[in-house]
Amino acid sequence: MADMNTKRDVEQGEDSTQEEIRQPLMQGQKNLPDAGGSGSEDQTDKSSKDLWMVYLSTFVAVCGSFEFGSCAGYSSPTQTAIREDLDLSLGEYSVFGSILTFGAMIGAITSGPIADFIGRKGAMRVSSAFCAAGWLAIYFAEGALVLDIGRLATGYGMGVFSYVVPVFIAEIAPKNLRGALTTINQLMICTGVSVAFIIGTVLTWRVLALTGLVPCAVVLFGLFLIPESPRWLAKTGREKEFEAALQRLRGKDADISLEAAEIQDYIETLQQLPKAKILDLFQRRYLPSVIIGVGLMFFQQFGGINGICFYVSNIFESAGFSSSVGTITYAILQVIVTAMGAALIDRAGRKPLLLVSASGLVLSCALAGLSFYFKSHELALKAVPALAVTGILLYIGSFSVGMGAVPWVIMSEIFPINIKGVAGSLATLMNWFGAWAISYTFNYLMSWSSYGTFIIYGVINALAIVFVIKVVPETKGRTLEQIQASINA
Repeated sequence: MADMNTKRDVEQGEDSTQEEIRQPLMQGQKNLPDAGGSGSEDQTDKSSKDLWMVYLSTFVAVCGSFEFGSCAGYSSPTQTAIREDLDLSLGEYSVFGSILTFGAMIGAITSGPIADFIGRKGAMRVSSAFCAAGWLAIYFAEGALVLDIGRLATGYGMGVFSYVVPVFIAEIAPKNLRGALTTINQLMICTGVSVAFIIGTVLTWRVLALTGLVPCAVVLFGLFLIPESPRWLAKTGREKEFEAALQRLRGKDADISLEAAEIQDYIETLQQLPKAKILDLFQRRYLPSVIIGVGLMFFQQFGGINGICFYVSNIFESAGFSSSVGTITYAILQVIVTAMGAALIDRAGRKPLLLVSASGLVLSCALAGLSFYFKSHELALKAVPALAVTGILLYIGSFSVGMGAVPWVIMSEIFPINIKGVAGSLATLMNWFGAWAISYTFNYLMSWSSYGTFIIYGVINALAIVFVIKVVPETKGRTLEQIQASINA
């Protein structure tokens, strides 16, 4: 907890820039959101070529997401080779595998303050530098210690990327594209994992570590070509840079005056508010958005995704199915379905995707649980493999269409900008804590009761449906400022 408190103080260079703040005209502001996001953005709809800078900026940012996937996917195909080359025990290799989530937790805690203090681009530079240093340490490692230090560094970089990439994309994208562009974050994470898994079957573990440097290089070079987040620039009082960045993102002929006025009015209202500390998140005005953000991350992880990923090859083997064919099918399905989700998120909306996704997870947990129940009670044994494989593939398909990507999209949209750093760190920390807790407890649960494990996950996913219906707002097609107004209404 001391960690959590000390980090808050780092973040607070940001709000003090504007000494004199005009008292905003609250009446006028209430009418602004409708005018705000749409005037300039209807114009940008007419010609997507004006938005090439938004697409380029998104591409650079999601190379960070691909890097995240490369880090996460590294330990699976390399286990046997690293253990043989460096003579590691299973315990030592388990530390190497799991220390990644520990590094990511530290990254998550510090990501908000770093992104608030040195900007969204600055945070991505820090993240890339840690990942690059980590991969080099792994490449040159001759023993467990250097290997673990490298893995910890890549984990830290992952943790920062996991927060800053969706936030940066949400802050630069026009509202009509924001969901789809933010979902590309999850798509690129899946792609990074799948690529690491597939090329890891043909490359040595040291060469595979070097491939992790490629996305880092693209991010570090690409950041020189793209603007900083206009909302962050406005928040730190850099008027001219704010307008120039917004103009670059919307196209040189776009009329940005309405959107700029809306962002400015919103920021000025926020400047009246005190600097955010961790305890402030529990104030009445912030609590709804914190419950939504942290709650979605809780359900995303505690629905069992990391356990299923971790155990997938064993599940396919126990079902009498080739584990390599099964896992590659799983990896490819994950990418295809996530891409479908990205295409649908701004058409169907966030809530419908979450509800379809969580319902599919309940059904798939029931199928997988049933297969293990039949197996342990020696019932309908011929049906067991088909049930298990169907359950697991339905699980990853359902997860990828909604629960995988949408919580990150909503997290990037719902927090007021003055608590975005603190609240985003808390939500990301919950995510990584869940990832660690589920992957750590999964084998213990499975040895206790294999079908009982899936029943527990099924119940948690059923509770997620209730949570989404009762608590989560629809954010499709609204500006970030309109979303705030609706949550606090």
